[in-house]
Amino acid sequence: MPPVRAFAAFDKRSPLGPHTIERRAVGPRDVEIEILFCGVCHSDVHTVRSEWSGTVYPCVPGHEILGHVATVGAEVTRFKTGDIAAVGCLVDSCRTCPNCRDGLEQYCDGGVIWTYNSPDKKRPGSTTFGGYSSAVVVDEHFCLRVPSSLDPAGSAPLLCAGVTTYSPLRHWGAGPGRRVGVVGLGGLGHMAVKLSHALGAETVVFTRSKHKETDAKRLGADAVVLVNDRAAMKAHAPSLDLIIDTVSMSHDLDALLSLLARDGALVLVGGPEHPHPSPTVNRLISKRRRLAGSLIGGIAETQEMLDFCGQRGIVADVEVIPMQGINDAYERMLRSDVRYRFVIDVRSLAGQ
Repeated sequence: MPPVRAFAAFDKRSPLGPHTIERRAVGPRDVEIEILFCGVCHSDVHTVRSEWSGTVYPCVPGHEILGHVATVGAEVTRFKTGDIAAVGCLVDSCRTCPNCRDGLEQYCDGGVIWTYNSPDKKRPGSTTFGGYSSAVVVDEHFCLRVPSSLDPAGSAPLLCAGVTTYSPLRHWGAGPGRRVGVVGLGGLGHMAVKLSHALGAETVVFTRSKHKETDAKRLGADAVVLVNDRAAMKAHAPSLDLIIDTVSMSHDLDALLSLLARDGALVLVGGPEHPHPSPTVNRLISKRRRLAGSLIGGIAETQEMLDFCGQRGIVADVEVIPMQGINDAYERMLRSDVRYRFVIDVRSLAGQ
């Protein structure tokens, strides 16, 4: 197919800028998507700046992708030209290991292929490029259907922020009669609040920012606690069945573990630049608490999440920006100056 416009990082320090990339020709089981919107994830910043190491430059980030289907391969059955389709964090896996057979492709034993910055099995010697680009070609298995009732720009962040929080909420049984804590009210946290509330759980937000209290309650929180208010924290200990920790910076986990009831779980979904301090083991032992992690969701669960959001009208709170504003958006995101997810209008690439 013709060269594709994109924005890329060329090293870990320079601003992102215009670039041209190659996409593979559409194969029998492939779907070509003309990208309309792409969400901006904190993972993009970590990768672009090589904070997790292993970044291959030039790097085209973006794994919250939504657009129109432009072309379908001869064997594609679930999409047709003109449909709205989406792509999340992964574009391939071995599909034969136990995790893949269980619909948990994100844990693939054979090596998951991420939407960007992964070896591209379909183009040996190349690296996958993400959604900061005008088009993408993906195997039908890794394409998702987006309910037509949802706002397209607000739907894009569901492909990462939505499923990253939905998956642990479902796995650990959030619902009526359960108390769920959400740590951090950013891109991930605001989706965790919306989804926990929609699932019927009593939802408590833990934040350092007093000014977020009103917003947290608007999003569905039943209570808001400032983490540096010892009395307020103590009032909720030990009462929570599940805590979703969305913070992507290293922090002390002991105060959060103390909030858990017997058999409660603290689930980490944010990937910090540096490791968290080791928690006190006695806090785990004393009430059979669990410290766990969760990684996005498989394709089937992501589709389940999208359908759930479609039934309840749930989308992310977004600020739409042109591609040319991405470098400023990164700086604002690091200052927590966004409510709550930047989404790129990829059509702005046409004018570069």
